[in-house]
Amino acid sequence: MAEVSAKSFIPETFQGYTPEIAGQIGLLWELIKAPLIVPVLTVCVYICLAMSIMVFMERLYMGVVIVLVKLFWRKPEKRYKWEPMEEDADDLEAAGANFPIVLVQIPMFNEKEVYKISIGAACNLSWPADRLVIQVLDDSTDFVVKDMVERECLRWASKGVNIKYQIRESRGGYKAGALKEGLKHDYIKQCEYVVIFDADFRPEPDFLKRAVPFLIHNPDIALVQARWRFVNSNECMLTRMQEMSLDYHFKVEQEVGSATHAFFGFNGTGGIWRIGAINEAGGWKDRTTVEDMDLAVRAGLKGWKFLYLGDLQVKSELPSTFKAFRFQQHRWSCGPANLFRKMVMDIATNKKVTLYKKCYVIYSFFFVRKIIAHFFTFFFYCLILPLTILVPEVYVPKWGSIYIPCIITMLNSVGTPRSFHLLFYWVLFENVMSFHRTKATLIGLFEAKRVNEWVVTEKLGDGVKNKSNNKSIGFKKSIFKFLGDRVSVHELGFAAFLFVCGCYDFLYWKNNYFIYLFLQTITFTIAGFGYVGTFVPS
Repeated sequence: MAEVSAKSFIPETFQGYTPEIAGQIGLLWELIKAPLIVPVLTVCVYICLAMSIMVFMERLYMGVVIVLVKLFWRKPEKRYKWEPMEEDADDLEAAGANFPIVLVQIPMFNEKEVYKISIGAACNLSWPADRLVIQVLDDSTDFVVKDMVERECLRWASKGVNIKYQIRESRGGYKAGALKEGLKHDYIKQCEYVVIFDADFRPEPDFLKRAVPFLIHNPDIALVQARWRFVNSNECMLTRMQEMSLDYHFKVEQEVGSATHAFFGFNGTGGIWRIGAINEAGGWKDRTTVEDMDLAVRAGLKGWKFLYLGDLQVKSELPSTFKAFRFQQHRWSCGPANLFRKMVMDIATNKKVTLYKKCYVIYSFFFVRKIIAHFFTFFFYCLILPLTILVPEVYVPKWGSIYIPCIITMLNSVGTPRSFHLLFYWVLFENVMSFHRTKATLIGLFEAKRVNEWVVTEKLGDGVKNKSNNKSIGFKKSIFKFLGDRVSVHELGFAAFLFVCGCYDFLYWKNNYFIYLFLQTITFTIAGFGYVGTFVPS
């Protein structure tokens, strides 16, 4: 009986050349398959199906809410107190006194390509000059870049702009440390609000006039968050994929959180805070790599409300190199998981927010979106489903492997209708990235070695054009740089695994999963060889 099973499992090609080895492998497989492999794999399938239902219900809930918001909710200007801010041309001095003093913080780190754009956009904000303080927080380690940024600040200062160039002795706390240090200066005491723009962000001149009135007339609002728009979304396929994910985040997740709970995660930039709320929440902390989300959760637990303005948009730049994107996704996945570990008990025992809001923050905001979504995508589609092809005794229902994922995918597509034709490739690419996100999430949950790793996302600006004329290097050096900068063994390993499973399904079974597996193999291979996004030699 064992010999028959062995022959049925081992392809005939191998049976003819190594009958003894094939028989031994097949016998060993049969001995462990029924009592061990099948039960374990079945349990894993049930767990993945449960996770898929959790993600599906979360997406469906947000889909229903966003439809109701668009159809029946009044615009923020109607839901909250809001009055336009205008300067009186006849009495500028009296009109300016009605404008609160606003601090603009621009954290930087070796931003050679984009520093002029961000500083220029901040200096061109339409706000009385004597009521605006611009603070460039430069943590650059490149002295040439530091000199260029300082000279740019002096240039604007000579035009009458109240701009401060601030540096620190060390990069302790990274961005959180820079923002915290920036609020310690004496001239900040007169500021009521602080708006934060990363170095690649380009606000429109009327940004403050549209956002600040919500804070002035609604003392319970701590944060007004604007939507990101991307100046380089059409640069390559990688930026198109990111646009699809981030548009869903802003158009659905942030909108739903704002409309139903007056709570969402601060995006770290493109938002304006009430400084009093920051201080009451305990200020900036560098205990995780998502200092923005950390502050938002702590402020939310103090009872403060947040407002998302989808019509208020700020231009920014997406990372267009695969290396920069992976580092960014590691930080964005590891940080929330680590913050969840640190704050879950604080949220559960908090007495200032309702039980309903606690459940939303713990279950929906953290558990499903920041943990389960990554686990489900990676384990189910990259591991468990391919393994069930090798073990046909384990049954995976079609509703779990096809129908629910298709509905989830369709719901995710509502943010970017123009990219609907790219939806299938977006799914394949998200499956590839789920490996990195799952690994980062586990690192955050268990506080492993890379938990506090912070790599600033590279902004290219016109860097691609400038670097295209680099002199060529020797053949051997170019090979080593190619392997170091582009090739990823992990992706190629998964590509080989999925290819084997796809071939096995094609030759011996009729699940038709091989179509998906071969396409996913191609996507992993493309990512493994680094042919994703823009490649800029270092």
